[in-house]
Amino acid sequence: MTYTYRPRGVCSQLMEIELEGNIIRSLKVVGGCDGNLKGISRLVEGMDADEAIRRLEGIRCGFKPTSCPDQLAKALKACKSGT
Repeated sequence: MTYTYRPRGVCSQLMEIELEGNIIRSLKVVGGCDGNLKGISRLVEGMDADEAIRRLEGIRCGFKPTSCPDQLAKALKACKSGT
């Protein structure tokens, strides 16, 4: 199933996540730091969503209270809850 998430408080504008069961099959991010987000996308592909949430949740970007990885964790939580 493919989910679309609009991050808040970061440079990225849209995250498209494909989950198969609890496994992340693909992640595409629009906006943000292109190279870093492509790297994160490749790292999480094939990963269990709960493990990705555990690793990424709470990461901050400079003085911001969130980051693109933290927003990805929030997106994955929303996908799992169906919201």
